[in-house]
Amino acid sequence: MMAGERHLLLTTDAVGGVWQYSVDLAEALGAFDYRVTLAVMGPAASAEQRAKAASIAHLDLIDTGLPLDWIAEDAAEVVAAEERLAQMAGDLRADLVQLHTPALASIGRYPCPVVAVLHSCVASWWQAVRKGPMPTDFGWRTALIAKGLRNASLTVAPSAAFAADVRRIYGVAPMPVHNGRALPCPSLTPHDQAFTAGRLWDEGKNVATLDRAAAKLTVPFKAAGPSFSPQGDGPAFQALHRLGSLGEAELAQHLGARPVFASAALYEPFGLAVLEAASAGCALILSDIPTFRELWDGAATFVPACDAGGFANAIEAMIEDSAARHEAGERARERATRYTPGAMASRMAGLYDRLKDRVAA
Repeated sequence: MMAGERHLLLTTDAVGGVWQYSVDLAEALGAFDYRVTLAVMGPAASAEQRAKAASIAHLDLIDTGLPLDWIAEDAAEVVAAEERLAQMAGDLRADLVQLHTPALASIGRYPCPVVAVLHSCVASWWQAVRKGPMPTDFGWRTALIAKGLRNASLTVAPSAAFAADVRRIYGVAPMPVHNGRALPCPSLTPHDQAFTAGRLWDEGKNVATLDRAAAKLTVPFKAAGPSFSPQGDGPAFQALHRLGSLGEAELAQHLGARPVFASAALYEPFGLAVLEAASAGCALILSDIPTFRELWDGAATFVPACDAGGFANAIEAMIEDSAARHEAGERARERATRYTPGAMASRMAGLYDRLKDRVAA
């Protein structure tokens, strides 16, 4: 390490959006004199992901082989992973640990301050998507998160709306820090089509509503992202044109054509895919949920989450009126400038400094 650098051990998940958050944060923290060790939990990073990590001079990547909390078989696996991470923090002489889930702070044995970021959780997902008592495995996962929220030196959530949900469920109020994302996209001739991206298998994304909307459209509706969960299950879609999982360059090409971007999410603590689309200048058609209102009010068209006809009508209206579509895309692009990796890293670095001052005192 260079003189003056601080060392952050940052855990991540290479399966979903947490990976993108982690890499963007790690890269932007270079401006604040941080060296980052990125500890990948669960499935190993892909060749493309490893290449991206290798391009960041102040970042070291470790595939830990440790289980992800949300696909672990039991609480003991998660606790064992936490113990290994605490040992790793000591071996690396990390100044700070940032966890991608508070579940990894349930026993609180780290040798340095811990920032726990709650990107999502099964309890809030269940309340937004399902009804009735949670499954048994959701119960122990929720209990681990509750313990971790109380053990962490500082807790963070990606939006004020989600932070309010966390406080209601767990009695702990995380600090809201908006995510940041910058996906350079080419400026192409606009294509008359709709587009969505994300974990298509996740009921919280409510892609079934978009599939019903697609059947009513006169233009193609393309969907990027995995159709099947890590457990191998997933819904059957009838009208969406599924593209599978796309790399950054492929996704940028699709968004550069400025399709009308839609998300019917029932549950979305932030929504990186929406931000990527907005930064490309896509007109946004979004479900009317608190998170999207917080981030995109005045820069998107809102539709009730399960109203397939409403989504179809809003998309068709944008396709038919190119001037309105362009203006909506520019409003989205302007709003997206608030949510950059630099702004996110600046906010997080300020919180890290607060912890440093607390330890010094």
